[in-house]
Amino acid sequence: MNKKVPFIKNIYGFTLIELMVVIIILGILAMYVAPKIMGRPDEARQVKARLDIASLETALKLYKLDNGMYPGTEQGLQALVAQPESGTMPKKWRKGGYLEKNRVPKDPWGNEYIYLCPGVYDDFDMISYGADGVSGGEDKNKDINSWEIE
Repeated sequence: MNKKVPFIKNIYGFTLIELMVVIIILGILAMYVAPKIMGRPDEARQVKARLDIASLETALKLYKLDNGMYPGTEQGLQALVAQPESGTMPKKWRKGGYLEKNRVPKDPWGNEYIYLCPGVYDDFDMISYGADGVSGGEDKNKDINSWEIE
């Protein structure tokens, strides 16, 4: 019952040197790629603000479809999550609101989005004042405006 298992000479796999070469190549790539991706948090926040504004615009359009009008400036974006109790009352406000998480998001810098209805540039205007939280600015402080988003 003592059988000998033949020694297998042709085992396929990677050698330690091959693995080390691959790891070094991946490390070199990471050194060049990671800073380009990780060094853009301000740009990522601006993109998120644009996406938030686009999402809020969609919710506002649904609000208008149900009620025949956009919420007024005094009602604000809060009208998308709670039925307004002042201003022009909505006719068919949707139970549960118009935003998935049932809350109005803040901009990526923690500030409220500015909402104006009627707007200066469109039926309504939305603005994020950027990192500094004040009107105007460039680079990371640049305002993100709904009428400039395509």
